[in-house]
Amino acid sequence: MAEKTVSNHHDSCGQFEQKPTELIIVRSLPETLSKQSLPNFVGICKSTVGAQGIAMYLTIIPPGGIAEPHYHPEHETAIYLLLGQVEVRYGEGLKQSQVCEAGDFIFTPPGVPHQPINLSTTEPVYVLAARNDPDEEEKVVPYDPMLLKSVSE
Repeated sequence: MAEKTVSNHHDSCGQFEQKPTELIIVRSLPETLSKQSLPNFVGICKSTVGAQGIAMYLTIIPPGGIAEPHYHPEHETAIYLLLGQVEVRYGEGLKQSQVCEAGDFIFTPPGVPHQPINLSTTEPVYVLAARNDPDEEEKVVPYDPMLLKSVSE
C-alpha cells in the first residue's frame, strides 16, 4: 500500500481536493484553539485527508483549565485520556460527575451536555478525541446549566 505524508493540512482552497486512495500520515499541524478555547491539534478530518465520516484530534486542557459547558447536537465523541486526571460534569444541569484518568475511554452521545475540568493545577491533560463528523471545526452548542432544560427534548 502506498503512503502519503501530509505536513500542511490545507491545500490552497482549504479543502482536500480528492477522495483518498492511499494511506495518509498527518504530521506537525499547527495548534489552534477549540471553541472552548483549549489548545487543539487537528489530525484527521475532511480538510486534512478527505475523511468522509470521522475526525480525530489531540486536545490539551491546561493546568486548572475548564472547558465551557457545551454539547454536540449531532455527533458522537469518543475520547481516550492520554495523560492527566479530569472531572467531567455532564447531564441536565451538569449535576452528574465522573473523575477520569489516563487510560480511560470516554463516550459522549449527541446532545449530552458536558464540561471537562483539569483537576491538576500543575499538569496538563492530554486527550485523543474522535467524532463521527469529518469537519475540522466541531459543532458545539454552548450550554447554560442554570436553564435545566434537557437538550434532547
